[in-house]
Amino acid sequence: MEFPRVWKELARMGQQNWLSALRAQVSRQYSGEGHGDLPRWRAVLKELQRFEGLGYELRDGRLHFLTQADAGELKEVLMKLSPWRKGPFEFGELFVDTEWRSDWKWERLREKISPVNGRRILDVGCGNGYHLWRMLDEGASLALGIDPSMLFGCQFLAARHFGGEDLPLGVLPLGIEDLPAKLGCFDSTFSMGVLYHRKSPVEHLEALRDTLVKGGELVLETLVVEGDENTVLLPEGRYAQMRNVWFLPSVELLSRMMKRVGFREVEVLDVSVTTVEEQRGTEWMKFQSLPEFLDPTDHRKTIEGYPGPLRAVLRGIR
Repeated sequence: MEFPRVWKELARMGQQNWLSALRAQVSRQYSGEGHGDLPRWRAVLKELQRFEGLGYELRDGRLHFLTQADAGELKEVLMKLSPWRKGPFEFGELFVDTEWRSDWKWERLREKISPVNGRRILDVGCGNGYHLWRMLDEGASLALGIDPSMLFGCQFLAARHFGGEDLPLGVLPLGIEDLPAKLGCFDSTFSMGVLYHRKSPVEHLEALRDTLVKGGELVLETLVVEGDENTVLLPEGRYAQMRNVWFLPSVELLSRMMKRVGFREVEVLDVSVTTVEEQRGTEWMKFQSLPEFLDPTDHRKTIEGYPGPLRAVLRGIR
């Protein structure tokens, strides 16, 4: 699996040593060894070759991929890559109504961060790459995402088939621990919806810091709780039915943590309650979603009785 414009941009950034190992690693990941579903998903990508892609454009927050393909035939193929969690997307006349309205998150932060035009960007835990397309649309010179989910990677490749393969963006099946230490080459790094899944949040902040050039910007979005600079929630078991939630700090504590690991000019950009309009089950994501994870009599609480999902966006400069 190749990402020619990504490789070219990384080479221009002086990452030739990493690039050789990276290409081999990505090729190995997409070979299908050790992942039972990957051959099936690769077969879907092969099916998509019969539909012509004509580029992409943005329409009211939806990524619209241009194609003359029959919507019914296309739906039958793309449904095989369900569940679709991040979006929304349109493929010709086919609307893919994803679980998350990821466009809402982007609109909350896009005018409060450094303009992405001309910047080399890393998105850690990028999902299927919805926000990468938005960054590219706003002029990023490189929009590179990493996410260990092979399904998300295949969803990105499906979109890329229609949007164009000769573009400086890619989703690579990696975690942040797979990156070289002290990489220090990106102008902006995004980590949205990752920190609360990490057992060692301070180490995650340090790893994010080390991906940036001096003066680079971190954009961090995560679940938080109300409270002072000493407040943190460590769920006893599940949180909103998620098993792997470890650390929900207050905004004040999170700001202190960022400063402690060396970020300066730390700023809170947004604090918003996640609603059942922003995250919900759809035809394209038929599993339970946020409406089932909240207390049915009081949406201010999770089904376990914890404070409901509150998300904050912070920025900091290395």
